[in-house]
Amino acid sequence: MTVEVINLYYQGKNVDKYLIGVALAISSSVFIGSSFILKKISLLKLSKSSSLRAGAGGFGYLKDWMWWAGFLSMSIGEFLNLVAYGFAPASLVTSLGALSVLVSAVLASKFLQEHLTTQGKIGCVLCILGSIIIIFNAPKEVDLDSIALLGNLQKGPVIVYAIFIIFTSFFLMFFLGPKYGSRYIVIYCLLCSQVGSFTVMACKILVLSIRCELEGSHGGYQIIVISFLIVVVCACIQITYLNKALDFFGSAVVTPMYYVMFTTLVLLSSAVLFDEWKKMIFSDILGTLLGLLIAAVSIFSIHAKKKENSSFMMVESG
Repeated sequence: MTVEVINLYYQGKNVDKYLIGVALAISSSVFIGSSFILKKISLLKLSKSSSLRAGAGGFGYLKDWMWWAGFLSMSIGEFLNLVAYGFAPASLVTSLGALSVLVSAVLASKFLQEHLTTQGKIGCVLCILGSIIIIFNAPKEVDLDSIALLGNLQKGPVIVYAIFIIFTSFFLMFFLGPKYGSRYIVIYCLLCSQVGSFTVMACKILVLSIRCELEGSHGGYQIIVISFLIVVVCACIQITYLNKALDFFGSAVVTPMYYVMFTTLVLLSSAVLFDEWKKMIFSDILGTLLGLLIAAVSIFSIHAKKKENSSFMMVESG
């Protein structure tokens, strides 16, 4: 009887952490989606003035409080997203990132007069539906509160995964990128996605390590420092090459492809490194994948209103 009570207690704790993680991930999407609109409003205002535009190297937006409001909103969103990794599975937090596209689309329709087409509205509904399915079916978290278990993550699969990411990233950055990056969208999207998946894993380890330290499971600060440095380096690489992809192909094709590739790699890596899918039954796995598929379709639908003469796999440069 005592064992059953203890099990129920820990199950309750896990459910509470899961709900906190869900709330943090959704809040993060709201702040991040809003930040794009605030920054866009500021840049549009700047384009109507005599100041040098941002695309031409101007920094007039730094004097506008609206741009700083967008920057603050983005910072809060990213911070909430980081904290969410300490309470919920990485696969859940990453998948719910689709909601930021929904928030951005709805706010753009209201404040930027970017009216949603019927297909775009259907995409918004699908985004909500896919997110709900993911929330109810995603893994509910494996117990990673032990610093000893975090220590085990430094062995075996993590090392192999890190070597694979480093090798393929260098190959894409210094060999395929310079030659074919301006023609094949998949190169920079794949680079950003795999580096992004490694960033997520580092974020997860960083937050869990900090939590363990705060809860008294002292394991030293080496893991915290190393994972923090990995997050910073990987984030810089992502920003650099995602901007290159957007410069060559535009958001209409980059955003949905990046979401699909990035989320898929996070799902795979979290399953291998954190055993997040180990205790899931088949119906929950199927439900999670279905929710991800619906969310991906919704992003394609929302961006379908932006017409671009380009292919998802290849675009000839002029």
